[in-house]
Amino acid sequence: MKLPLITDSAERKFEVENKLQKEIKSLKDLKDHVDRSSQLTKGMVGILSSFEHRLARLEETILPVYNETGNLQRRQQNIEKTLSALDHVIAYYGVAQEVESVVRAGPASAGLEQFLASMTRLQSALTYFQNNNPQSVELENVSSLFNTGGDSLNRELKELLLKHSKPIPPMTLLDLVANDDELLTDDTSVSSYTQFPDSVSSQLTSIADWLVTQGAADVEYMSVYARVRATVMLKSLQLLKEQQRTGSGGSVQGIGASSPIMRTKYPQKHEAAGRRASKRIQHVFEKKANKLMMKASQTLEQSTGLTLGNRRGVLHLENREDVVDEHEMENYLVCVMALQRLMQNERHLMAGIIPLSQQHHVFQKIIQDSMDIIVQDGENIATRAKRCISRQDFGAVLVVFPIVKHLLNMKPEFDRTVEGCDYNVRSQFTSILNTLHSTGAQALEEFIEHIRSDSSSHGLPRDGTVHELTSNTLVFLEQLIEYTETVARVLAPDYSQLIGKTPTAAAAASDRNKALLGIYIKKVISQLNCALVSKSEAYTEPGVKALFRLNNCNHVLKSLQRSTLLELVTLSEPDCEHSYQLMIGGHKEAYQKSWNRVLVHISCTDDATLVAGKLKEKDRSVIKEKFAGFNKEMEEMAKLQRGYSIPDVELRESLKRDNKEYILPKYNAFYDKYSNLPFTKNPEKYVKYTPEQVAALIERFFDVAA
Repeated sequence: MKLPLITDSAERKFEVENKLQKEIKSLKDLKDHVDRSSQLTKGMVGILSSFEHRLARLEETILPVYNETGNLQRRQQNIEKTLSALDHVIAYYGVAQEVESVVRAGPASAGLEQFLASMTRLQSALTYFQNNNPQSVELENVSSLFNTGGDSLNRELKELLLKHSKPIPPMTLLDLVANDDELLTDDTSVSSYTQFPDSVSSQLTSIADWLVTQGAADVEYMSVYARVRATVMLKSLQLLKEQQRTGSGGSVQGIGASSPIMRTKYPQKHEAAGRRASKRIQHVFEKKANKLMMKASQTLEQSTGLTLGNRRGVLHLENREDVVDEHEMENYLVCVMALQRLMQNERHLMAGIIPLSQQHHVFQKIIQDSMDIIVQDGENIATRAKRCISRQDFGAVLVVFPIVKHLLNMKPEFDRTVEGCDYNVRSQFTSILNTLHSTGAQALEEFIEHIRSDSSSHGLPRDGTVHELTSNTLVFLEQLIEYTETVARVLAPDYSQLIGKTPTAAAAASDRNKALLGIYIKKVISQLNCALVSKSEAYTEPGVKALFRLNNCNHVLKSLQRSTLLELVTLSEPDCEHSYQLMIGGHKEAYQKSWNRVLVHISCTDDATLVAGKLKEKDRSVIKEKFAGFNKEMEEMAKLQRGYSIPDVELRESLKRDNKEYILPKYNAFYDKYSNLPFTKNPEKYVKYTPEQVAALIERFFDVAA
């Protein structure tokens, strides 16, 4: 039963012995490998030791040779540097002789590039001798030649400037100014003007760049540049002004159309100048001038029956030296715009020639003289305008507003052009504006004062027609409409606070410029109404007094309605139109009262009675007196009325119609009642007018020619 156990034990013992034999064999193999590795290691150590020994012997042999070679190389480098330095120094001693011929020949003969290269060599030699051998004779030679070259460069720059800096011809300058959209009908318009050719500009830039590197030397050339360009700019303006004085200049679109004063000789003037002036400018100017003339003529003819040839005051100026007329105003604005274009041109020209840090200073010197002329001309215009104000010649002052309008439009561009200049230069344009602004404000207020103080009966029309003060005032106001924005700026300091007090404050605030002008117009026509009422008191005959007031009120209302004046006044006085209609109605009633002298004779309050086909003596006498009185008063009334004038056709016819409706029914009743009664043996002596004849008599009232 125990035999299987013995067998299993023997098998395990066998397996263990096999594994032990394998491990013994593996251990033996490992020992063999370790022995071989040790032998190889000993061999390698021996080889390396031998190599190290040999390297040490080689280093002991080569190191002295290497050190000696390095010393020799350093000596060679030192010798080469010394020779190079000697060559460099020796070259400085020969610079003066080498470049003398080029420098003395000048940049024009030798060529600018070669000349500047020679000057650069002289500059280097001069710096060397100043730093290393200030007592050297060569320093004096180089310095003298260098100064000669610097003088030559300055002369060359000045000669180039003088040769290529010519005044801009007036017609070219006008083309520069005429850049309005209406003039830009083709691609030939001039937007810029460059005097320096590219080659000349390149030479000037090269010379300037070299001179700037010389420190203090640049001051001289910048001063020369400023003087030359200032002279050219001033001469360009003077030539333009001279051409304007001789009558051969042109006008610029946007100016002629804004002029408030008309002349009748535009075609003749431009026919004489057409061969020289710009055709594009001339065409626009004539077109707008003729349009303005036609508009003004229609305005006067519709309102007063007058023509431009018969009207003085606002629309016509005598040829006096202290009057600034439209032509002079246009010329001044052309000069201002020409100055602006010239300044922009100068800004463009100096780029590259003048260092950026010095451009504002040099630019200021260039424009100063020209600016002074424009400022002086503006002050002269303001002074002469003030003289016109003192003479109450307000039409002449209207030229101030187009000037202010255009200067205000130009101011942002001008400010950009003079940016960086001194305050005195930047403020000159503003000073002109302020002067003209105050002059315009003075004119507007003095105009109201003129109306207020002109309460005398001097110049009172005998025929009761529209007074010249009325027509001139309305024409003056109508012309202010074109400058609504400008006039509003003038009025703003004194009138802005009144906008909120108007009945239509919200509407007025939405269009502030119109509201300001509307307040001023309301103030003017209020003073005009007071003045007209005061003037009318000088009439002794009630009828002509009423007609005078009626004519003037009607003219004011029609003028307000015909233009946009009524729209402006409505912003501050919504009931303006209704108020005038009420006044017109009141004046008509006052006029009808003048018929009382006639109507008193044809009243039918007393009844005449017939006794046996006859009238009482008393009744016959009364009827005779009534007819005689009516005939006399009617004839006198007709004589007076034929001498009165009502320029407005509609008003004239309506007044005749009212007269007939007021008189004829009463006269018809009187005529029908008494004309057939036997109150006289000679009825033709007393019954002189039938109702039809009275109507015909009334139809001939009011002198149309007057």
